[in-house]
Amino acid sequence: MPAGLGIPWARRVDGAWHYGLLTTAEHANNNGIVHGGVLTAFADHGLSFLAWEAADRGSCATIQLNTHFLDGIRPGEFIELRGEVTRRTQGLVFVRGVIGVRKQESIREVGAVDGIWRVLRPRGAE
Repeated sequence: MPAGLGIPWARRVDGAWHYGLLTTAEHANNNGIVHGGVLTAFADHGLSFLAWEAADRGSCATIQLNTHFLDGIRPGEFIELRGEVTRRTQGLVFVRGVIGVRKQESIREVGAVDGIWRVLRPRGAE
């Protein structure tokens, strides 16, 4: 298992955030495929930014993250997360997204993710 995820990038496309990561051999499992834990950590990282922004840049904590693996990823492929906030309450943010492998202008979907983030408040705050 790799010691770190690496350095993901972020950019805004048509008003929506996209997060990306170039996978490496260090991300691979014993079968030579990018480890599902890497995809889950990448999804948590990217979707957390969406929750943070929806919470007016307040601290958030992941309380549930569902990951569905649709296809394998080879080390060296560039993965991209496209996500959206589906609901926001006073204390929760609901987010979903799709992970794809970008190859030039096309994207092969390799994962679907969704989760819930708790909006944290400073101690003593209502």
